[in-house]
Amino acid sequence: MNVLILGGTTEASALANALAERRIPALFSYAGRVAIPKAQPLPTRVGGFGGVEGLAAFLADNRITHLVDATHPFAEQMSRNAIAAAKQSGIPCLALTRPPWAPQAGDRWQRVAGIEAAMVALSGPHERVLLAIGRQHLAAFAAQPQHHYLLRLVDRPDASLPLPHHSVVIDRGPFTLEGDLALLREHGIQRLVCKNSGGDGAVAKLTAARQLGLPVVMIERPALPSRHEVHSVKAVLAWLAHAPAPETERGV
Repeated sequence: MNVLILGGTTEASALANALAERRIPALFSYAGRVAIPKAQPLPTRVGGFGGVEGLAAFLADNRITHLVDATHPFAEQMSRNAIAAAKQSGIPCLALTRPPWAPQAGDRWQRVAGIEAAMVALSGPHERVLLAIGRQHLAAFAAQPQHHYLLRLVDRPDASLPLPHHSVVIDRGPFTLEGDLALLREHGIQRLVCKNSGGDGAVAKLTAARQLGLPVVMIERPALPSRHEVHSVKAVLAWLAHAPAPETERGV
C-alpha cells in the first residue's frame, strides 16, 4: 500500500498523523497556496501536478495504490483532477470532506451559487464587509468598490490588492467565538461573505454573525462528479483496510 493525500486542510493533517502512527506508507501533497505550510509527519511535496495527465503520471511514478482527496471543499479543479486521474490509473479514490454548514435559528443567510453571484449580492450602498473567502477571488469584488472590505488572510499579500477600500488581518484558524465577536465589533462589520467550507475551525464567524444579527452571503460548494465521500479519519482508515489495491500490486 502507498497512499497519496491531497492535503491543505485540518482533516488532511489529522489523516497524515494517523497514517504515520500506523506506519502506513504515504505521501502528502500541498497545492502551494500558503507561504509556510504546516509541517507533516509524512514525506511532503508542494505544488501542482500539471492537470489530470500530470497527476496520473505522478501516481504511476510513485506507485500510489490509494488516493485520498482531503483538499478544501472549494478546490474544485483539484478534486475533479483527482477523480479523473484515479479512474485513468485504475486506483481507488476517496474524498475526506467536512459536512457543509447548515443555517440555524436566527441566521440571516443569503445563499448564492458562486463568487460572481456573491459579488452581485453586494449591490447597494456602502457597508463594512468581512470578506472571508481567501485571496484567490478578491479581484471579483472590485466591481463593488463602494464597500470597505475586511480581509482575513493566512499570509500577508506580496502585491497590492485590487480593492480600493480594505483592511487586512493576518491570522490562521481555528478561530474562537470571542475572537470573532471582537473582530466584527472592532471593525464595525455589517455583512459577511464566506464560503460554505464546513468544519469547526472557521464556524465561529457564523455564530458571531448570528449573535450580532448580521446578514451573511453564503457561497455554496461547487458541484462535483459522483465520488465516494467520508467525513472522518476513522472512516478513511476503514476504507484503506477494505479498498481493493490495483491489480499490479497483487502481482497479477
